[in-house]
Amino acid sequence: MPYFTKGEARAAAARSDILQKGSGSYERGLRKAMESATQWEAFDVFLSHSVRDAELIAGVTRLLEDQGLKVYVDWLVDPQLDRNAVTKETAALLRQRMRQSKSLIFVASDGASSSKWMPWELGYFDGFKPGNVAILPLLDNASEVFRGQEYLGLYPIVNRNTYTDGRPEIFVEEFGKQWSTLKRFGSGGPDWRPY
Repeated sequence: MPYFTKGEARAAAARSDILQKGSGSYERGLRKAMESATQWEAFDVFLSHSVRDAELIAGVTRLLEDQGLKVYVDWLVDPQLDRNAVTKETAALLRQRMRQSKSLIFVASDGASSSKWMPWELGYFDGFKPGNVAILPLLDNASEVFRGQEYLGLYPIVNRNTYTDGRPEIFVEEFGKQWSTLKRFGSGGPDWRPY
């Protein structure tokens, strides 16, 4: 399965103003993201990620937004959060943001295995909205075999493929069982189709 690559994420981040420090576009992008997100706003995707992979996450955010999805990224929408400190206040706000989201995409990157928050986010969301969690492997090579932590195998995987008529699409697949498009999955109603 062709997965998303770190190179694609970096290229998408370069097209985004999220991380463009210097000319003021970074600050404008951050301000725009904060202003556009109200306290009770709905999101299509809660992006569970490691903050250590900020550049890659900026790119993944752009790739998802290019699919028409509204994405929650904590350090963009709620920059006051201290992700290094595990507090009741941070947990309460993250729970609220997950309840405001239709789906959760867990970005399986190099930094994911050392994240304090990602396993908690995954478990909470899966308990709250079962069937609306997917794993997005971010690899060096699109055709590389994804070998994530064992528990990630419980969830469907985001990948790129084509329909039988050759049209490209981004899918969420539970291999051998069912599939949906990323757009349908992100809308909160995966509309699973059997193989």
